[in-house]
Amino acid sequence: MTSKIVMTESELRDKLSDEEYRITQQGGTERAFTGEYVNCKEDGTYRCVCCGNELFKSEHKYDSGSGWPSFWLPLAGDRVSVSEDRSLGMVREEVCCASCGAHLGHLFPDGPQPTGLRYCINSAALVLDTDKTAGGESPD
Repeated sequence: MTSKIVMTESELRDKLSDEEYRITQQGGTERAFTGEYVNCKEDGTYRCVCCGNELFKSEHKYDSGSGWPSFWLPLAGDRVSVSEDRSLGMVREEVCCASCGAHLGHLFPDGPQPTGLRYCINSAALVLDTDKTAGGESPD
């Protein structure tokens, strides 16, 4: 089970850019095809920008053509939470960090097999630890 992390608004505002705060704390969305990780092909682990919780592995990322980083599987079932989102006059499944509650994006049933799911996630809600930054590459 993922531990719950509670941060104050002041801590979050000090840590996050205005865009990161708007997306993760106010349920915002970045414009399609503008996020840092949309076309990223680096190997590594995607973490929550707010609390550092490990969320997705690059091996589960794919090009959905939607304009946002898309994953067909989270790292583990308890790393993200999914709940109904009725904002904007539609019913969607909101994806949040299970550790701190940050809004990450939405879940759709149109992804590739084996899950058939598309976790459509805002780049601004993520930080990528590449295999290089995580110590996975040997020095020259």
